[in-house]
Amino acid sequence: MKSQINTLRQLQELVLTRDEHHQTGDGSRIDSLNDSIFALQDKLEPQVAALYDRLYKKSHIVIAAMSNGCCSVCGMQVPIAQSQQVKLAQHLVTCSSCGRILFASASEDAHNIAEKPDRDDPKTGISRFSAEELMMVDLPGSSKAEAIAALAGLMEKNHFVKNADSLVTAAMDREAILSTAVGGGLAFPHVRGVEGGGLTIAVGVSRKGVDWDGETVNVVFLSAIPVAVSAFYLRLMSGIVQSFSKKENIDTLISSPDQATLWKALVKATRHTVK
Repeated sequence: MKSQINTLRQLQELVLTRDEHHQTGDGSRIDSLNDSIFALQDKLEPQVAALYDRLYKKSHIVIAAMSNGCCSVCGMQVPIAQSQQVKLAQHLVTCSSCGRILFASASEDAHNIAEKPDRDDPKTGISRFSAEELMMVDLPGSSKAEAIAALAGLMEKNHFVKNADSLVTAAMDREAILSTAVGGGLAFPHVRGVEGGGLTIAVGVSRKGVDWDGETVNVVFLSAIPVAVSAFYLRLMSGIVQSFSKKENIDTLISSPDQATLWKALVKATRHTVK
């Protein structure tokens, strides 16, 4: 059954990638993504396929990690006996609350370890998902792998995520499916399933540009995304793209001399598009 669970995880990632492409892409890769999705669906056993189809009609998120003994999507505590069954993966186990298929996340997977925000200091806009210490001026290197590694390291250094190496590996695996460069000098590499906290974004700029599958990227937004907020991430990304459709906003980020200036420029540029 482990192979079926792995297939379901790959299938969900492809479906969510297709959703992203609908939102920010030009539609040129929809057919190839659909072909890959259909190929994976053909690998599902009949009973698994029937359950997948039923869940998919309700939500494109059909499979969820069990994180800290809870369903990572709805937050329901998984009973101990059921938790053991999830870890053994001898058959499919569904959440008693939301009905999604549960799987046990690996100990080496990246996890969000940031402290929860103080309720007396409510954050707004982009500050809900990022912070000044997650800004990087003058990204090192010239490849997307180097840019992603630098931003993942920044997240780990500032205690937002655990295991930067795992984050980099997962982000590059996602890039292998479809490039996250969206034009205009922007790229949005990301990893879904980073549980334990909220959505977290690190931002880096490169004056000389980063080679992103043949496209030059100057601003990189690396996101660690809990599965439960995958749909929200699409809206967030759309808002950020809208903010930087104005070249002057991108130029302001690129010319920022230090971390504090970059953070202020990001907050100002997204104040009307990120709620």
